[in-house]
Amino acid sequence: MSTNFNFKNILLVLTLIITTLVYAQEPPLKLGVAGLTHGHVGWILGRGQQPDMNMVGIVEPNQELAIKLSKEFGFSMDIVFSTMDEMINMVNPDAVAAFGNIKDHLKVVKVCAPKGIHVMVEKPLATTYDDAKEIKRLADTHNIRVLTNYETSWYKTNVKAIDLYQQGEIGELRKVIIRDGHKGPKNIGVSSEFLEWLTDPNLNGGGAITDFGCYGANLMTWITKGKRPKSITAVTQQLQKENNPNVDDDATIILTYENEMAILEPSWNWPIGRKDMELYGTKGAIYSDNPTQLRVRLSKGYSDYTEETFLLGEREDPYNDPFAVFAAVINDTLQLEPYNVYSLENNMITMEILESAIKSAKSGKTILLN
Repeated sequence: MSTNFNFKNILLVLTLIITTLVYAQEPPLKLGVAGLTHGHVGWILGRGQQPDMNMVGIVEPNQELAIKLSKEFGFSMDIVFSTMDEMINMVNPDAVAAFGNIKDHLKVVKVCAPKGIHVMVEKPLATTYDDAKEIKRLADTHNIRVLTNYETSWYKTNVKAIDLYQQGEIGELRKVIIRDGHKGPKNIGVSSEFLEWLTDPNLNGGGAITDFGCYGANLMTWITKGKRPKSITAVTQQLQKENNPNVDDDATIILTYENEMAILEPSWNWPIGRKDMELYGTKGAIYSDNPTQLRVRLSKGYSDYTEETFLLGEREDPYNDPFAVFAAVINDTLQLEPYNVYSLENNMITMEILESAIKSAKSGKTILLN
């Protein structure tokens, strides 16, 4: 009798625990998608159902494009709407991810911020520094999170490179070289909808100088923990006039700081796609070659050095998925470090660097920041 009583009690306790856990789980956040023309939109369309955040609505006035992608990714056209207001009224999202042109980022935040809807945009934050300042004002006024997503945010090699530098592995930092880009949007075969605005200086802010220059500016702001450069000097070229008649497709940007210099080389003319970074210190160098390989060289005399190679995997959850990061930040289960790559404070400086670089290239002069 006593054994049976204890067994029933145990079953009852287990049932209560399981029930409590089930009901204690927060339902997935509801995500709206603003635009389908960005080539990165497949990251969310192909994500599938997850416990943290799920797509519930899409805004895309181009019905032909929406139908094509619905067949490719299997979402229902019932969740596709023509306007932001219509989508918000019908599905009441907690957050919105912007996958249209860069100029529309401000429009998305203008609609979402007063309603308390958090926003994540694809890089860069905006097309102009003025637009970026208005985005920040809206975010601060309405207390919403605005994140900017960069593919390089996911690279474990970049994280390890910065950790090694901050631990003093290569001494004091002196120079950073960051190269990003590919053969060019048309040459790699991006969609016509993507190409149309990517090569429009009004909708994209520029060509390669903005499309890939933002990566280096963003990483340098992270490395320096929010330092603004003292000066920005940039030179642009148009090497594929037939493909990019209205924008630059190659740029070199030089940033000077009190004790460091950064050389950013964004281009649509690299023969091989790349996103790599080199950190040079007083004792050695760190080479973040790609998402998985990192090398550390330490000086031994004039030209000799030791070299260690690290082969790394993906970042740990939630950093291996930008939407998981977005959900965790909204739910306050993840506190991102100051001036991290996603942060608004970082991307405000990134936008200031980009706009200054564009001014420098157009004027042929170095731009000095206060």
